[in-house]
Amino acid sequence: MEKIKVKEIREKLLALQDKEYRDFQAKLIPTVDPKRIIGTRTPQLRDLAKELLKNYDCSLFLDDLPHKYFDEDQLHAFILSGMKDYDECMERLELFLPFVDNWATCDQMSPKIFKKHKGELLEKVKAWITSDDTYTVRFGIGMLMEHFLDDDFDKAYPKMVAGVKSEEYYINMMVAWYFATALAKQYDAVIPYIEKKKLSAWNHNKAIQKSVESNRVTPDHKEYLKSLKVK
Repeated sequence: MEKIKVKEIREKLLALQDKEYRDFQAKLIPTVDPKRIIGTRTPQLRDLAKELLKNYDCSLFLDDLPHKYFDEDQLHAFILSGMKDYDECMERLELFLPFVDNWATCDQMSPKIFKKHKGELLEKVKAWITSDDTYTVRFGIGMLMEHFLDDDFDKAYPKMVAGVKSEEYYINMMVAWYFATALAKQYDAVIPYIEKKKLSAWNHNKAIQKSVESNRVTPDHKEYLKSLKVK
């Protein structure tokens, strides 16, 4: 398969530039220098990732870290999300995670192949959430939320997330998001974390807020959760 050059991929991204969207994105992602944002819309990035995976060897692009543009980070995330070889995907992911510097790239990166390798994934998650890197921790919690809140749920997992202590906004937002989702899916197992105030006050109240805003939480549960807010 032909190797595609970084320059060729960058030209494709620049050709898809939407300047109004670029300006909109810059406001949503404050941790990214606006000069790094081309302004390629997400559906186009996803389509481009599929095209590249199907027709090219993307190794030159994936090796080119750190990327010059935010849009290249996004494309990188979508390429990883579409990879079909678990070992290659995980190797590439671990090389990329230290360069992830924003919530969007972190949260939109979700390799489909992980669904078939949950045992191996769980061991990686345990390492990620103890990382010193903000977005590696956030990604690890996100993977627990995505893959281990249904049939593969275990009471040990919310305990892991509750054990994450940080002053980082983007980590704490993910902790709150995790518990709000867990309250929707595993209410009986997770409600003690709220009742016994096992989270920081900010995470506690934010998890309640997100739960109350969710369509997946029953009205009765919402009313009870409101009564558990801390001041």
